[in-house]
Amino acid sequence: MCGFWRHRHIYVRGPRSAIRDAGGNQRQLVAGSASAVLTATSPAGPPTAECGPPLRPAIEEWCDRLVVTPTDTVLEAVNAVYLAESRRVLATLIRLLGDFDAAEEALHDAFRAALEQWPRDGIPGNPRAWLVSAGRFKAIDGLRRRKRFDALDDVANAMDLAVDDPDAWADRESVEDDRLRLIFTCCHPALSPDAQVALTLREVCGLSTEEIARAFLTPAPTLAQRIVRAKAKIRDAGIPYQVPTPRELPERLDAVLRVIYLVFNEGYAASSGATLTRHDVSAEAIRLGRLLVELLPEPEAMGLLALMLLHESRRAARTSPSGEVVLLDDQDRSKWDRAQIAEGTQLVERALASRRVGPYTIQAAISAVHAEATTAAATDWNEIVGLYDVLRRIDPSPVIELNRAVAVAMRDGPEAGLRPIDAILDRGDLRDYRLAHAARAELCRRLGRNADARAAYQRALELTRQEPERRFLEKRLSELRD
Repeated sequence: MCGFWRHRHIYVRGPRSAIRDAGGNQRQLVAGSASAVLTATSPAGPPTAECGPPLRPAIEEWCDRLVVTPTDTVLEAVNAVYLAESRRVLATLIRLLGDFDAAEEALHDAFRAALEQWPRDGIPGNPRAWLVSAGRFKAIDGLRRRKRFDALDDVANAMDLAVDDPDAWADRESVEDDRLRLIFTCCHPALSPDAQVALTLREVCGLSTEEIARAFLTPAPTLAQRIVRAKAKIRDAGIPYQVPTPRELPERLDAVLRVIYLVFNEGYAASSGATLTRHDVSAEAIRLGRLLVELLPEPEAMGLLALMLLHESRRAARTSPSGEVVLLDDQDRSKWDRAQIAEGTQLVERALASRRVGPYTIQAAISAVHAEATTAAATDWNEIVGLYDVLRRIDPSPVIELNRAVAVAMRDGPEAGLRPIDAILDRGDLRDYRLAHAARAELCRRLGRNADARAAYQRALELTRQEPERRFLEKRLSELRD
């Protein structure tokens, strides 16, 4: 298998700027890099719902105000339809109504109508079409009553066909186009990176404001204002609700992939807090990645999904039962998720076969080399160094240099890796990047340079906000003092 990844056979796209998080910091999450020296995860948590949070609390609240009480069968049907179809319905309503808030209100009105009418009339054959029609009708009716727009009858007449003809919403291709429109709109470059992430999780994934705020350790009111401002920016700037043209697609797709990657990074290696990972966040990013590959199977979309799956496959092995850090070399590889590895590897093969390879695919190929090694000693570090050489050409950054230096250390010994790390730090790059100092500390420790190791570990500790990482670094420091 390993020969498949041989870097000399990889054809790459042109260079592009490094991935950065919402704070402008470069984020590269690559196995065999600095994260191989310091990497961890928290114990497994429950997966998120397939298409957003359950509706049942809202259903129960609405039921209290209904004249006709839904049966358990209808309640379960509405809940199932919400989980499976609510984001598709919302995406179409946004296109039809031209406004995020109006579409969200229409979505909830449609589900209230379903709870009122389905017990009496039966569950429709095409619930999604019924909900879109009901939501649009409710929106028009509400606008009429509020008299907020001129010539509203003309607008309503233009909508009549769609309201009266549920089959108009049965076309899968048009509905999926709406989902793509929503993703690209939420990730429009006119919005700030943190707004793109928040809006995507809210509108595409259906997470509540409180859920997003908890995931990113942000006060809920702050997060809510961020979403409100993003919606206002879309409206006031006239950002089009459309899929980019073929000429615009590469740049715009990069923005979407970046948002998904940032969401995954925050779940896989959270920036702060009591645990190093948030499984619900990384699972949501993987779900987004699957959706994007389903709707737009571009090689780099497949590469990103592969990268996330291959990283996520190691989650169960990355901490001890008490939640302490377990380094890559020390992980119990029998705990790695072989199904995720198989799926990720297949996606890498498909992306590489396209010969239109970008940074995500190369990073996924590096992860695949790790995944195929039955033991840490069996890792093909020469192949990994070669893949980093390719990655450095197409996506140059100090973080990539650091990752390559660690791979060189694993192949040629700690002295060979320490020299390029010192060069990176000496020129001022990554001065405040904790993994650079952690990597330097580990290599100095292996060389017996304990004083240098202690200084580097101390600096890494000063820069680390994650409690499990801090405990790991403190333990290393304690061992060097003994």
